[in-house]
Amino acid sequence: MSALERLEAELAGAGPLVVAYSGGVDSALVLAAALRVLGRDGVLAVTGRSPALAQREDAEAGRLAALLGARHRYVETAEGDDPGYRANAGDRCFFCKSVLLDTLLALAAAEGFAAVATGTNATDALDPFRSGIRAADARGVIAPLRAAGIPKDEVRRLARELGLPVWDKPASPCLASRVAVGIEVTPRRLRRIEDGEEAVRRLAAERGVPLRDLRVRDLGSSARVELDAAALEGLRVDDIEECVRAAGFSGEEVAVAAYRYGSLNEGRTAGA
Repeated sequence: MSALERLEAELAGAGPLVVAYSGGVDSALVLAAALRVLGRDGVLAVTGRSPALAQREDAEAGRLAALLGARHRYVETAEGDDPGYRANAGDRCFFCKSVLLDTLLALAAAEGFAAVATGTNATDALDPFRSGIRAADARGVIAPLRAAGIPKDEVRRLARELGLPVWDKPASPCLASRVAVGIEVTPRRLRRIEDGEEAVRRLAAERGVPLRDLRVRDLGSSARVELDAAALEGLRVDDIEECVRAAGFSGEEVAVAAYRYGSLNEGRTAGA
């Protein structure tokens, strides 16, 4: 069986389902494949909406769901009410996913869906820092990409094969992932991170500099702006620092560096 056939077999066996849908390539592929085998009436895409979801991602998720012809719904989540989430002690994702998935499971039960599916892929399953996977597994939430043995590079290939415009979209984790472990997650921190990233995007657009990867990382008493090396060459560091300070980091030291995936986890052990 091909990778796509394995994925579709996993979805067909799950029955009508709710897809935990962020608009990223993984959940978009699960949604597109589910629509192929279960039909529009057999699938509901649901996006959790909270201060940790950037408005840019919120809007893009809606546009893609409409393009796919999927039924799509937003639900408000309140992970910020959970002290474990706010504490950000290294297992924040566990608390965040617990709130989201409990909401989706209740919705699925109320509306006659047999299962809830996430976009966790076979590569994600190897990452020791993804405590949200543990929350999903504890609740019986299915991960069809992981079950079909499909890693991230194959996800992108299949998404491109199906014509999904997000096939090469950079990873876009929630805004809370930019807050250093041990620093409390608050709406104010999330807002200034989002504002800072939008300010840098505007700066790059004004200067005609392509920008792919960008993170404003909140380190508590300082901030670090990370962007891809090509963009870094086309923008002045002073200009980047100035627009991030104006976005809400006026009292903190701001540094600029080349983007590194998972840089906040460097030197950590899982769960710490």
